Amino acid sequence: MPYIDTNGIKLYYEERGSGDPLLLIMGITAPGSVWEQHAAYWEKDFRCILADNRGVGRSGKPAAPYTTAQMADDYAGLLDALHIQQARVVGCSMGSIIAQQLAIRHPEKVKSLVLMCTWARCDNAARGVFQHMMHCKARLRPEEFSLYIQLLIYAKPSWDNQQMFAELEEGRRQAAEEEHPQPLHGLEGQAAACITHDVLEELQGISAPALVIGGRDDAFTPVWMAEEVAGAMPNAELHLYERSGHAFHWENVADFNPRVRDWLLAH
Repeated sequence: MPYIDTNGIKLYYEERGSGDPLLLIMGITAPGSVWEQHAAYWEKDFRCILADNRGVGRSGKPAAPYTTAQMADDYAGLLDALHIQQARVVGCSMGSIIAQQLAIRHPEKVKSLVLMCTWARCDNAARGVFQHMMHCKARLRPEEFSLYIQLLIYAKPSWDNQQMFAELEEGRRQAAEEEHPQPLHGLEGQAAACITHDVLEELQGISAPALVIGGRDDAFTPVWMAEEVAGAMPNAELHLYERSGHAFHWENVADFNPRVRDWLLAH
């Protein structure tokens, strides 16, 4: 299995497809394999690189807390190990704030950015959500914790759709059988990185083109967060999906995959 040593940890990664490199950074609690529905589409045009973040999956899980700057340096080391001088970067939720830090700390490595359900700083409500996530992880069975996350990230139309509802049930069943479950301290480390992320002023210095994209009904990272990020970056554009939540990329996968592919090919 492919691992590299970077920034004091072993980072697990996989590669899919060929072409210009496309680094995919997933969100809190999730391993890189969660990109499957998107990587299967984008690998036709790009060399997709999917890694497990620090604290989850097959990657190292040192004691908490983590920071987004630290996690961005993990990925800078991965790119160096793969001899990639510059990559397009797509980040989802926590992955998007790691991508921000990668562009801030290592601007020469970032050609363009897609920032999904992103934020530049947390308010009191966002801090409360991450704190409650840690409390739930400590107290709930895996399938119960999965239900909490689903309620947080999917909009009502998804719960009303019988096919999607069945997929959510299957996702909870799979959570109970996860081969590499995330330990509590791994989630605590990632949550600390999310809570302490505060780069609003620094976003003004990112010159790379960026697509900020999200759902209008996102209860986890509300619209004001996406608007704030897009407004702070000099070369950013914003797209918001109607009647969609934090998981807008799955709720609108037939539009999202080609939309992002086309934008990346142009940038």
